[in-house]
Amino acid sequence: MPAAFAQQPLYTHNSAGNLELTVQGAAHLAQLPLRCMQQEFPYKTGIVFTDTSLVTNPRTYHPAFYGCYDWHSSVHGHWMLVRLLKSFPDLPQTAEIRTKLSQNLTAEHIQQEQLLFNNKENRGFERIYGWSWLLQLQRELLTWNDPYGQQLAANVQPLATQFSKAYIDFLGKLMYPIRVGEHTNLAFGLCLAWDYAETAKDAALQSAIRQAAIRFYAADKNCPVSWEPGGYDFLSPCLEEADLMWRILPPAEYQTWVQAFIPELFKKDTHIFKVAEVKDYTDGKLVHLNGLNLSRAWCLYNIARHSKVNANNILKMANEHLEAAIPHVASGDYAGEHWLASFAVYALTTENK
Repeated sequence: MPAAFAQQPLYTHNSAGNLELTVQGAAHLAQLPLRCMQQEFPYKTGIVFTDTSLVTNPRTYHPAFYGCYDWHSSVHGHWMLVRLLKSFPDLPQTAEIRTKLSQNLTAEHIQQEQLLFNNKENRGFERIYGWSWLLQLQRELLTWNDPYGQQLAANVQPLATQFSKAYIDFLGKLMYPIRVGEHTNLAFGLCLAWDYAETAKDAALQSAIRQAAIRFYAADKNCPVSWEPGGYDFLSPCLEEADLMWRILPPAEYQTWVQAFIPELFKKDTHIFKVAEVKDYTDGKLVHLNGLNLSRAWCLYNIARHSKVNANNILKMANEHLEAAIPHVASGDYAGEHWLASFAVYALTTENK
């Protein structure tokens, strides 16, 4: 499978020099979440068992998002399929995708999902990563000009509203930023949450995110790029912060801020972010680094788009990371296949490239 995937015409170079997903590539990638979105096991849970009522199949308390190994991977698998349907409405799997989305994203299933997050011991379950991907899924549904998509959006909205309120409460209490390369990275979560809030016209959430971003990041300078990557990273703490702040700061202020934050990125012929190497695609933690290559790509695309300095070289680094990662998205092992396709699609179709 890896060789076939690498040879697939997955993308083309567009006039701007970016890599662009083709319909053949979209169909190929769509197979990965379709295989697992209704596959209940293997499953990794992260909930707190408050009593024996939760000692049951995950599908009982996660009837919408029980597949693809864990809750957040299921959520962004659903997001990916919606994004692909909107971008490529004539995919060969269109009927199958619509059927499975309809089966999973019912109003009743979302109501059941909400119950766990109402539980005192599980209010922080999937904070920050899973919350943020759910909001991104809802953003994708809200911007889908299709009665089918609008019905799914109506079904999912109660959980999105619940997470918006939870986010506002959490940000009001958080004393320090979370600068890690895995799920709890705050800047990455705020990027997705901001995009949802902007689309949904959720002014309260936007205000909470803006205040937190300014409080945590506005004074940052000289991000320690040489400390990256960590061995388990799938997000870059430096680049995720830089990707967030163009959303928050006025363009002129962002130019000043980002050049002080990652000054090496704006030097001629710089190559400070080198493609991360993965030696075992069957190891669930080590394969994170292939996700890092994909997430670095989308951050670098966005930074290049919002930069007036060294943009072509930054774009070149983005493409290098994306080209290195793409052949390994379908590795033949579930450790990476249950989630990497979503990262590939996000990098290849991000609206802000």
